[in-house]
Amino acid sequence: MLYGSTRGGSFDVTALEAILRGIAPDGGLYVPENIPDLSGLKGESFLQTARQILAALFPEFALQAEAMAGKAYAGHFSHPDITPLVPVGDSHVLELFHGPTAAFKDVALCALPLMMNAARERTGDTDEILILTATSGDTGSAALAGFREVSGIRILVFYPEDGVSPVQKAQMVTMAGKNLKVCGVRGNFDDAQTGVKEVFASYQPPEGLALSSANSINIGRLVPQMTYYFTAYAALVRQGAIQSGDQVNFVVPTGNFGDILAGYLAKKAGLPVGKLVCAANANDVLKDFIQTGLYDRRRALRQTLSPSMDILVSSNLERLLYFVSHDPAFIAGCMEQLRTQGFYQVPKEYMEQIRETFLTGACSDGEGLDAIEKVWQRHHYLMDPHTAAAWKVKEELEQSGRLPGANVVLSTASPFKFPGAMAKALGLALNDDASAAEILGQRLGLPVPQSLTGLQAKPVLHQDVIDPRDMLAYVQNKAVGSW
Repeated sequence: MLYGSTRGGSFDVTALEAILRGIAPDGGLYVPENIPDLSGLKGESFLQTARQILAALFPEFALQAEAMAGKAYAGHFSHPDITPLVPVGDSHVLELFHGPTAAFKDVALCALPLMMNAARERTGDTDEILILTATSGDTGSAALAGFREVSGIRILVFYPEDGVSPVQKAQMVTMAGKNLKVCGVRGNFDDAQTGVKEVFASYQPPEGLALSSANSINIGRLVPQMTYYFTAYAALVRQGAIQSGDQVNFVVPTGNFGDILAGYLAKKAGLPVGKLVCAANANDVLKDFIQTGLYDRRRALRQTLSPSMDILVSSNLERLLYFVSHDPAFIAGCMEQLRTQGFYQVPKEYMEQIRETFLTGACSDGEGLDAIEKVWQRHHYLMDPHTAAAWKVKEELEQSGRLPGANVVLSTASPFKFPGAMAKALGLALNDDASAAEILGQRLGLPVPQSLTGLQAKPVLHQDVIDPRDMLAYVQNKAVGSW
């Protein structure tokens, strides 16, 4: 199988090259020339399902896929099912936060370092790799944990200085590792993400060094996330909630459109997915796009209680536009117009295809807090603010009759990453700092993920903060200098 750029026209890149590069030279995102038929996957074991998906989408790894899946997931997740499906009321919640940093990004970022090293070995590439990553909260700590002490790879993470929760920030700035660097940006996630893309576009690294990405712009980040859609479906069948072949709806809190696009790939690969629900917060650019066909980032980005969704430029939407249009020139034109004018309009025929699969809705901070409180009171189940946004949108669509059948809400992070929001929702007096997760756990009698404990006592190892305009110079300096 070969890969090509969304803005190109030819499929002439191997999976190995696509994973190592992260982003195409023309600024586009890599997509496979075809989506293999995976309708025969049973999805009963996470490790076996991951192996089959990796082998199908990245055939160069076929002989290594089983060992790779085992090394990525066995012993690194606190739940034996890796991503368990939990009944909550009449719906189900797919818990994706049992990994090393308590967020769904762990599912992909436990595998991506293994794939990158295997790709280097297969291609004979001896260049050192510098991973550049922008994070809206959870990608940063997951990428740092995944690439920590990986030989031949360094990683530099940029995060919005005041745009993540205190626990998320503490996870990153206290992370130790000789090959890790974390830097705050005086701005929002879009500033950090745009800065990283500009570095890819304009920076020519010195000989012996290559740039790559751990964001979901890297196809190696996206493909492993297909796994939990298949295993969730199988769990519903085992639990008797559906019959094999029945369609299932997945409700996904999303900002950068990566997690939900993995569900779209699963649907195209043959999983019986009914609707994919794009749940937004107050930064509802995706909701407006799905409803109107106009993608318009010309609005102020709002800082919310669900910071991983505080995004106005959703990178992975570019891949969806490619899958419905198969028109690289159209994609390139849209992305250029977005860059220069801040918006683009998608033709009606493409939007009709998108709306066949995607529903949408949005959730304010207040509505999210209400959802957290109600689900806790009714079901004694604690949801983080991103999951709460998805739950609220799910209930709204159910009540209007637009979401019949079995519904699965994706829970993208542990609620203990956001103790301040939990305290607001439940009426608790709690300081919102790095120690609050443990105090919240004690108050509620719930276990706290190990990775979120003891953060207050750890030394701050990464203190750099820069303006977005200085990101290129910062990368140039760090690429050749000391950490």
